[in-house]
Amino acid sequence: MRKFLSIYFVIAISFLSPPAFSQEEGKELGLPGDNLNLYAVLTLFQKSKTIEDFEKSLNEQRTGVNNLDLNLDKKADFIKVVTKQNGDSFSFILRVDVSKTETQDVAVILLDKNKDKKTTLQIVGDEELYGKNYVVEPSPTAVASVTANPAYTGDNPVTVNLPATTTVVVETIPVVQYVYSPAYVPYYPPYYYGYYPPYFFAFSVMAVGIYHHNHYYHHHGYHGGHYGGGNTVIINNRNNFNNYNNNKMRSNTVSNNMNNGRYTNSNRSSNRMASTRPAASTSNRAATASTRPSTGTNYRPSSGVSPSTRTSNRPSGGFSMPSSRPSSMGGGFSRGGGGGRHR
Repeated sequence: MRKFLSIYFVIAISFLSPPAFSQEEGKELGLPGDNLNLYAVLTLFQKSKTIEDFEKSLNEQRTGVNNLDLNLDKKADFIKVVTKQNGDSFSFILRVDVSKTETQDVAVILLDKNKDKKTTLQIVGDEELYGKNYVVEPSPTAVASVTANPAYTGDNPVTVNLPATTTVVVETIPVVQYVYSPAYVPYYPPYYYGYYPPYFFAFSVMAVGIYHHNHYYHHHGYHGGHYGGGNTVIINNRNNFNNYNNNKMRSNTVSNNMNNGRYTNSNRSSNRMASTRPAASTSNRAATASTRPSTGTNYRPSSGVSPSTRTSNRPSGGFSMPSSRPSSMGGGFSRGGGGGRHR
């Protein structure tokens, strides 16, 4: 009898667990931003030593942070990090080249030091991708327990007890110390659509439900976001944000995909569009043009690195040569990067 009751108890718990877990993890936004968790992005930023290091970690498959697919080709987009500076105020823009002619800003990290030398750090999601006023910042106070699902407003909200967080001292973050040090040199990413760093390959994106589950734990220790629960975070430097907002890049392809509900049916189901990303693009960055014949159209594999069908004469390091490709950048030289490759 006791054995029977034990089995019955286990079965009952198994039926009760799914809704409990779903409450703990909260709701998805139902927007493209579900595929780039800004809590995870800000965590990665705080672990980085330089902006170039942050860009690399953001795009490597091993970190599992980038699951963004704005052009719906079933592959992760390369996210470059563009820096804008005005005195002690920095804007680190997360930007995707959706096609050869279109660029979309995804989010912006705002780093600011006021007249009292107090440093603040926030990340703001693009309104089209995350909804209005999606702002996340490190939690201003230590937290012993949190309401696991801010979107759940029923009579019995689920609360989980987690180890108390340590209040983040922004001034001690390695990348923050670097950009405010005399050794800081601005980083200008030389990459564009079809031309990426050697470490990047367009890996297949995962289902948004799995991605959301993998990264929800990052929410603990941060303040803001609005998974259905409103946002109480105020942007610290409105002038800095307005300067970014007035010059942000928008893609017609992304807008059309949004209006036609294509992101809803992307990696949330099996109804995926065919890949439109070319295997390679023509670049005039090299000193001489390649005369090697093309092997035909090559669709990108789901994983691994596809061997190049052309020889690139672009140097592997040093300063990047000017490109005739339209750019949203204000110019400047590229630091490091180790060269790149065409796809």
